[in-house]
Amino acid sequence: MAIVGQASTGQSAICEYVANQQLSHFRYIQTETYATMDLTALADSRRLLIEANLQPVQGKRFQPTGFPDLGPATYQAGDTACLLLESAQSMANRLENTIWDEGQDTLIETAKGLSYVVVNDEDGNYLTSSITESHRINSPYILEGKDKTFLNTLREAFSVMEKGPIDRRAFAETLLKYDINSLLHGVFLAKKELAGGRLRMPRVISAFIEAEQVQVAASGGVKNDHVDPQGDTAKGFGNVPFHREEFTAETITAYFSVDLQQIAAYGLGDDVEHLLTVLSLFKIRSLLDGDLRLRTACDLAVADEHVTAKRPLGFNLPSLDELTSELKSAIQHCSDKMTVTTVNYQA
Repeated sequence: MAIVGQASTGQSAICEYVANQQLSHFRYIQTETYATMDLTALADSRRLLIEANLQPVQGKRFQPTGFPDLGPATYQAGDTACLLLESAQSMANRLENTIWDEGQDTLIETAKGLSYVVVNDEDGNYLTSSITESHRINSPYILEGKDKTFLNTLREAFSVMEKGPIDRRAFAETLLKYDINSLLHGVFLAKKELAGGRLRMPRVISAFIEAEQVQVAASGGVKNDHVDPQGDTAKGFGNVPFHREEFTAETITAYFSVDLQQIAAYGLGDDVEHLLTVLSLFKIRSLLDGDLRLRTACDLAVADEHVTAKRPLGFNLPSLDELTSELKSAIQHCSDKMTVTTVNYQA
């Protein structure tokens, strides 16, 4: 499936569209070869915006994310007391983890065939990967070790971009080959050896969770030492009282945005655009269906039976079973464009 359209004045340089000046909107072209999922509801939409109503699995209280020297991120929006329950950075990590099997240190079965970089230590044991690293393919474990084989591979691929404007399509093709998740979650290759450190790709998919009409639910307790209640607390002995601050809210909402315009701008062909769209939907659905235990005291679930987009109106997020089947098929039809690379890290 492809999105094609005409670029408007002032759009980012990343946007390269099909050169048909009569097209003034975006439209989906369903590839007849394999795609079985009907995504025609996404026609004419440059963004897919999804809002999912959440609620605690049990009770009313939840523990928000906290920030150093700040604590809970509370703020006012007009007369409404709001709370940032989960940040965009944290949600990006959670979306990436939806395709990773932490027990086996590899992709989940559904995602097998996607491109990524695996890093082994000097003994050949798994160390990390581009999926679990904060900066994906720009990880120091991938680019800064003694083994320069992969760095040199990237340097050769980007050599034509040492001077002049960045060839965005060629950049996207290289990311597709070695680390497809960088096309969805963004990357900044800051090394001077790689096109002068100018290679950037913004996020396609972003998310955050907010709560509205929040109130503090204060509580506390005591760490009891039944052996020596008067012991030295600095060393872990003695009774230690503590306070606890949780929150309640009238509404909790998870917000997701998928930049369909940027996916189209890559210019990687119908099959790849379909794969990137389905992979984005799979990550969202997988997170909503099973990975919303954000913290011990923050276990959430979707409140509604169906998750419907705010833009375009009427688009229902497919089920996990539907997306699993479609993702496997989409990966198969792009398998010749992707590879799994192994890097041996030595400090």
